Amino acid sequence: MTGLEKFEKFNHRVSMGIEWVGLVAFVLMMLITTIDVVGAKVFYRPLPGALDIMMMAQLICMTFAASSALLLGRHVKVEVFVLLLPKRLQDNTECLVRFFGLILFVLIVWRLSVYGYDLQFRGEVSPTIRIPLYPFAYGAAFACIPVCLVYLSLFIESLLKVFKNDS
Repeated sequence: MTGLEKFEKFNHRVSMGIEWVGLVAFVLMMLITTIDVVGAKVFYRPLPGALDIMMMAQLICMTFAASSALLLGRHVKVEVFVLLLPKRLQDNTECLVRFFGLILFVLIVWRLSVYGYDLQFRGEVSPTIRIPLYPFAYGAAFACIPVCLVYLSLFIESLLKVFKNDS
């Protein structure tokens, strides 16, 4: 097993592991929505802070599932133009796109960390039930690290493909 295969296996384990956090957040969103709707329609008492909880759960759900979605190919891809290019240019384009994806998510991790620190320093809380916001920014930054690792792996893989086709 090559080093890249070990790295990909590690990425797969980490991504699928943290995906469970996103899944729990998704189930929480369904539960909160059900409780809120039943409470509002049947008992005329909506769940206090349901929007705050939904906002946080959506953030957790999306960020913690992003790396597994990338690994499994469930992210949005627009390939209409690229498919018309010659194979060599397709490989070069794929390499470039994966590099930019890596750079984008490295910047996202960095800026979310800075934003989390800013939220923590200022003591920002959610509007209704006063949940501190900084742990969610730090959590989103942490959840984007596996996305960076997956993009790094994909970039190295596409680089190897480009250089293999050149020789």
